[in-house]
Amino acid sequence: MKDSRRTFLKKTALGTTGITLGASTLGFSAKSYNAIIGANERINMSVVGVRGQGFGHLKQWSGMAKEKNVFVKTICDVDENLYAERIKEVNNLQGEKPATEYDMRRVFDDKEIDAISIATPNHWHALATIWACQSGKDVYVEKPCSHNVWEGRQMIEAARKYDRIVQVGFQNRSIENVRKAMHALHNGVIGDVYMAKGLCYKPRGSFGRSENSAPPEGLHYDMWLGPAKWRPYNEKRGHYNWHWHWNTGNGDTGNQGPHQFDIARWGINKDEHPVKVKSSGGYYKYTDCSQETPNTQASVMEYQDGKILQFETRGLDTNGEGSLNVKIGNIFYGTEGYMELNGSKWVTYLGKEGEPGPSSENEGKEEKASEYLAAPGGGGHYANFISAVRSRNKADLSCDIYEGFLSSALPHLSNISYRLGGETLEFNPATEQFINNQGANDMLTREYREPFVVPDKV
Repeated sequence: MKDSRRTFLKKTALGTTGITLGASTLGFSAKSYNAIIGANERINMSVVGVRGQGFGHLKQWSGMAKEKNVFVKTICDVDENLYAERIKEVNNLQGEKPATEYDMRRVFDDKEIDAISIATPNHWHALATIWACQSGKDVYVEKPCSHNVWEGRQMIEAARKYDRIVQVGFQNRSIENVRKAMHALHNGVIGDVYMAKGLCYKPRGSFGRSENSAPPEGLHYDMWLGPAKWRPYNEKRGHYNWHWHWNTGNGDTGNQGPHQFDIARWGINKDEHPVKVKSSGGYYKYTDCSQETPNTQASVMEYQDGKILQFETRGLDTNGEGSLNVKIGNIFYGTEGYMELNGSKWVTYLGKEGEPGPSSENEGKEEKASEYLAAPGGGGHYANFISAVRSRNKADLSCDIYEGFLSSALPHLSNISYRLGGETLEFNPATEQFINNQGANDMLTREYREPFVVPDKV
């Protein structure tokens, strides 16, 4: 963290003279296992975490077998109860049965696997990515890319040190209409954009409480916990509900929220951290739930030039905003008007009278292809990753780990302010530390449980 962000970016691939964590325990060679992959050469994948979003990953990668020569070689999940259904689905799509494994370290040790797709709970994202990079694998990792800010920086260092292609699952960056909206914003469609708002209006009910119990048969619970602090198994803190407990998740501000944080930062064109953050809220209505994270939260961030990024999470019944009734999306405010972005549909309203301006319906259809209109590789975010794996050029990625880190840091910074009682915090983007606030700095990282420790030196 001592190096500034810009200084760090100049430190590209540093060679692979050794692996400080993982080499001795996992048997990795510091030398990459992977040669440059040709345009038609087979790519073997492993998906780590296959319950929810990870099941979607499995379908995406195995569905590419015929067109892109991509195959799922190994399904990896700590819950063996998932294996039968997942094997059947993958076999149907690619015509080959995948192997199974519950310990990701054995997957990383497989020299025939080229790339790893990570859809574990958030607390595993960083260490899994770092171990994969150390073993010479490219990585597609879900959002937020890390469980805290410091981990995200370590992921960048690992990706650059071992010269790996690392894509973060901000899928909007590969959607053509979203790219057109960003292109329009950056070219002044609403003037100078001075404020961006992200919306996460996603009502969620109570999931209740339960007593601690023994883990179900087939679940490797110690491996599921991994880097997180030890605690007894509780079904209300497990599958999916892990999102709502600080030990493993980041609330909806850090669940659905990262997608809209990313678009907001992209729209105001900020390749940097904010300098101030304030976030407040609470958990309202339900008293019978073990949820720790807020279901209502409002965050405001300020950048060095004074531009503002707002974010609002509403977990109860609520109205949408704007003419598009936006609930999961963004609104941008500029000196000449504003833009509403709802999924891939966008509209602008200009001037004092709010006259309709360019939109996804009436603008850009005749525009020639450019870097903004189509992600390299075609076919969306997953295909974009495969394209970059073959080209070995991280610039081909729609969302390289560095971009994913900047956007993932925003909900993490917001949650720190929230957990400190809504305190306004000043942040130094160069050092990635809060100013004169040790309590806040302590929350930029966590204590790790041996042997699942994110290393200081990757």
